[in-house]
Amino acid sequence: MKSSTGRWVSGDNFFDRTDELEHLEQLVRDGNHVLLTGQRRMGKTSVARMLGERLRKQRWTCLFTDVEAANSEEDVIARVAEAVYPYQPIRKRLVESSGRWLGQMFGKVEEIGALGAPEFRVKFRAGLTQGTWQSRGDDLIALCARHDRSVLLVIDELPIFLTRLLHQDKDGGAHRVDVFLSWLRGAFQKVVGPSPVLLVSGSIGLVPLVQRLRLPDRINYLHDFRLGPWNRADSEKCLRRLADHYRLDLEPGVAGAVYDQLGIGVPQHIQCFFARLRHSPNVRRNSRIGTEDVERIYKTEMLGPVGQKDLLHYDTRLQDAVGDGLDHEIACRILGEAATQGNFSPAARIALKRAYAGSLEQPNKRITTIIDILVHDGYLEPDGDAYCFCSQWLKDWWSKRSGNHTVPLEDLLVQAPGDRGIGF
Repeated sequence: MKSSTGRWVSGDNFFDRTDELEHLEQLVRDGNHVLLTGQRRMGKTSVARMLGERLRKQRWTCLFTDVEAANSEEDVIARVAEAVYPYQPIRKRLVESSGRWLGQMFGKVEEIGALGAPEFRVKFRAGLTQGTWQSRGDDLIALCARHDRSVLLVIDELPIFLTRLLHQDKDGGAHRVDVFLSWLRGAFQKVVGPSPVLLVSGSIGLVPLVQRLRLPDRINYLHDFRLGPWNRADSEKCLRRLADHYRLDLEPGVAGAVYDQLGIGVPQHIQCFFARLRHSPNVRRNSRIGTEDVERIYKTEMLGPVGQKDLLHYDTRLQDAVGDGLDHEIACRILGEAATQGNFSPAARIALKRAYAGSLEQPNKRITTIIDILVHDGYLEPDGDAYCFCSQWLKDWWSKRSGNHTVPLEDLLVQAPGDRGIGF
């Protein structure tokens, strides 16, 4: 099992998740459309890819498309066409069905069918407009339904694409999200039979997004499948397997010490910690990892400038999830409080509500919505009546970045009404 920190994994590098894969496979084989959720770096893309590999062995056709970089509805449809294109039986029907309108612009049907998938996507995209993307998308899904094998279509990072629509089109973005999600639901509900099956995943939550836009019914046909963290035993087992692969002596207690420092078994975080340990001069010199190495690397690298790049995406994704402006400010204030004070308490919530009473309509409702997003996306978890960080690493990092600049929210109770006292 090789160390891998920057991409999805497969084969021998894919660790554990046996129960989750079996459950997910059964859902798909039964014809359920699935929303694969879970906090960041939990391995959702790797799980979706491995599910595809398992189903291919059972004569399924598995199509995977990542729409994170898509800028429009037409881009998404073109990327789905690119995923379909390599499969000869579907490609033949696709080229025949689109040959007339593509051929008018680019050449003969035979020439279109001889293109590579990326080139085909470019040409297919050039022929799409705001007035045609829905009908072309319907055609693609109908072609998959006519395929002689069952089809799984995975659309990864769909929430990021939808969030981009909101940011790019301040006036009409919410309507475009509504139209796209309504089309996607309708297109799959029109299919007669169990195939194709849709699996949607992403590094920010789709559920909080549609709730914020008051569109929850647009995804009510998706079965919510939550991918959780590894437990302590599996996390320690993964660390030992990594150490064995690189012939490193893992002293007793080291695997547990790593888990305690992280506070939660996020697969990518475990991989990051091991990579820092493995490449440290002391470990490379002695081929041995001791508990003193764990403590040193955590303080100097995991919480240092090198390790910060592994966590910066939590900050950027936060703005994607809650939006900009005051909502982002409130989210940062809640996280700062939880990091520096140990939790976000009911008293802190009262203070925050009062601080924003003059700036927001229904501040309590807005705060509740933001907390729901922070919980859904894996920043916080309930702790009795309060909320605390799921990850000790993320908590320590957020506390370090907040430092002494965050005023405890309970102190706002003795300040003048309307004084937010925000200093981060």
